[in-house]
Amino acid sequence: MTDPQRVISVSELNRMARELLEQSFPLFWISGEISNMTRAASGHWYFSLKDQGAQVRCVMFRGRNSYIDWAPREGDKVEARAVVTLYEARGDFQLTIEFLQRAGLGSLFEAYEKLKAQLAAEGLFATEHKLAIPPHPRQIGIVTSPDAAALRDVLTTLRRRMSGVNVVIYPTPVQGKGAAALIAAAIRNADQRAECDVLIVCRGGGSIEDLWQFNEEVVARAIHACRLPVISAVGHETDFTIADFVADVRAPTPTAAAELATPDRLGLLQSLQQIRDRLSRIMQTRIQQRSQQLDYLSRRLLSPMQQVEHRGQHLAQLSLRLTHAMSRQLQRQRQHLLAVQQSLAHLNPNAVLQRGYALVEKMNGELVQHSDQLTPGDKVKLTLGKGSAQAEIQDTHQ
Repeated sequence: MTDPQRVISVSELNRMARELLEQSFPLFWISGEISNMTRAASGHWYFSLKDQGAQVRCVMFRGRNSYIDWAPREGDKVEARAVVTLYEARGDFQLTIEFLQRAGLGSLFEAYEKLKAQLAAEGLFATEHKLAIPPHPRQIGIVTSPDAAALRDVLTTLRRRMSGVNVVIYPTPVQGKGAAALIAAAIRNADQRAECDVLIVCRGGGSIEDLWQFNEEVVARAIHACRLPVISAVGHETDFTIADFVADVRAPTPTAAAELATPDRLGLLQSLQQIRDRLSRIMQTRIQQRSQQLDYLSRRLLSPMQQVEHRGQHLAQLSLRLTHAMSRQLQRQRQHLLAVQQSLAHLNPNAVLQRGYALVEKMNGELVQHSDQLTPGDKVKLTLGKGSAQAEIQDTHQ
């Protein structure tokens, strides 16, 4: 506004005042007590923050208050992160609330983050330290308050999923002053007794103050030192405590912890039925294969009588083959003998003599084959086709 003589409208004034306020006051934290709380049908919250000396109007729009997981009430002491603005239509000075938390939570969050960073640096959250949850525990331990609704949820789920599993409860307060030390003592007791296969540390939902005992270092170190697998189930699904990070497994709810600790009975029965069916099919296949093999072998297996009969048939065949072979051999020998006889007949000197020839021998039995063997006056023996004679050589010719 550069001209002091210029006349401005109320709307322009309020707009200029709003812009000046928003530029002069960046996002900041403010604490106070809630009063005049109104929840409009639009989903917006309207209330005032006051202390002993003053109050200021506030608005928290639906897009912001939907992230608040608790319900502010009249008289609650809170801490708000806000910007200063002006509602131009009425000229009302007000705060637009971006975030709202119970008073004192800032220091709690700071302590939470500090301890979380310290324990993470020491390796208490490291994966290599995590123990596996046994698939079929015989006995389950529960660290919680005997009066807690969380215990009833866990027991109901365990009965539904695996009614035969044994449960040991290690009772302890789960909130209030000194509860952290008692929770840690219950965890150490369960570890020393070593009577369970897995340990559930649980409690129901609540505010950050209600769950704070599970953010204490003594509880974290007790869980880390525990030799039993530990399932942490503290608060609701959106709640994260230090105990969740140290535990071997974090469950979003106590009911989920019971489900993680036990196999599903119906699922196991279905698995067993599937295994039974598979074994039945395998056995049926094996039996069929062996039956076919027996049929094949039975066709090859002969009774003693059948063996004698088959041997007799085989011997009869061999006898027949031997007879035929001997017959053929005799026939061949007859033919050979006949040929030899015919050859002998052709070579028989008597046959030659029968045709008019004579066999000439000297008197000393020497066979005369050439005239050089003879001289005139030699006597020879003549063997004829029938009978013999003697003769004297008168002359020889070559």
